[in-house]
Amino acid sequence: MLVVEEAKLSDIERLSELLTVLFSKEAEFTPNYDVQQTGLRMILEDATVGAVLVLKNEQNIIGMVSLLWTISTALGGRVAFLEDMIIEPSWQGKGAGSMLIEHAIAYAKEFTCKRITLLSDLDNDNAHRFYKRFGFTNSVMQPMRLLLHEKN
Repeated sequence: MLVVEEAKLSDIERLSELLTVLFSKEAEFTPNYDVQQTGLRMILEDATVGAVLVLKNEQNIIGMVSLLWTISTALGGRVAFLEDMIIEPSWQGKGAGSMLIEHAIAYAKEFTCKRITLLSDLDNDNAHRFYKRFGFTNSVMQPMRLLLHEKN
């Protein structure tokens, strides 16, 4: 039986393993276990930053997603950035991702978020199809980045 719950500090090692899988597939990121653990700790130790949800099969974490909070002046309220959505490869295509994203959407609604924004690689057609099934749409906004430090 699969369940979704909030991650705990004791989950950081497993979450870092999942992030390594995710970042190995993404064009802009390189896995860095220590940096990943630092970021996860920052989220898990401060609920005002966001939340990490985990998908478990019994006691084993098989997926994760992060929701990070900010305020939209255009919408006059809290919004979320959805990041780090990953399902263990052996569980992909079996409904696990659908269960996790549905819980993430419900969680954001519970926290009165007015919008969820996410980024995915331009050529990741599978991810685009997946998110569109849950109501996500393409934006006319162009993401841009300014790195303020060297990559680790």
